Amino acid sequence: MLLLLYNLIMKKLYLDKIDSTNKYCKDNIYNIDDMTFVYTYNQTNGRGRLERKWTYMGKDNIYASIVLKPSKKMKEIYSNLTQLLCVVLTEVFEEYGVFPKIKWPNDIRINHKKISGILAEGVINSDGNLEGLVLGFGVNLNTGEDAVYNIDQPATSLNLETGNVIDKEVFLKKVLNRFCLLYNRFIEEGFLLIRGDYLKRAEFLNKEVAVKVFDKTYEGTATDVTENGALKLTDKNNQEHILLIGDIL
Repeated sequence: MLLLLYNLIMKKLYLDKIDSTNKYCKDNIYNIDDMTFVYTYNQTNGRGRLERKWTYMGKDNIYASIVLKPSKKMKEIYSNLTQLLCVVLTEVFEEYGVFPKIKWPNDIRINHKKISGILAEGVINSDGNLEGLVLGFGVNLNTGEDAVYNIDQPATSLNLETGNVIDKEVFLKKVLNRFCLLYNRFIEEGFLLIRGDYLKRAEFLNKEVAVKVFDKTYEGTATDVTENGALKLTDKNNQEHILLIGDIL
């Protein structure tokens, strides 16, 4: 039934080789339908948040983007779609017997080692209308130990965590089916739909953190995630900050 749902709702576009699936989707947004899944197994110049490079780890990993066209007007809830996909991915990882944690807002880590990242971008036309959203994600599924050690931050892959080779097509179907099941409800109900699932996997709560927001850094204790997905942080002067965007360093 889940496979049928995925096949009915989402179109697929496979690219044999591309610099970045997100860039391809943004450049071709006018010609790509709503709910189209664009993926490759050979990405030469992937990007993460803050213009970080997403290292190519070989053809047995996932480099993908989902094109969404929910409306012509940008809405606040759209910024939380990365957190929806984050929860979806963690739930799928758990089906393989691992226990991932979320680093706000949307990095997924296992034992403090990154296994997946998400990057959302919007395309606005000259009239100020939203042409579409591009929800990109990379997942380390099958990678050798030497490869992950060469990344500029602690990293891991699902095969290293489980000791088994991962079927990437099966993994993708699990992710896309779960995303399709939740997407319409999420657009209607917002972050509250997944807040509980997000919080129980959060690795940062009640810990001292530093959060970079553009050129400013906030330091304090991460106390909560609000009903709209923002990070609540209390600094050493007991002043509370609500951070809608940023990255925990």
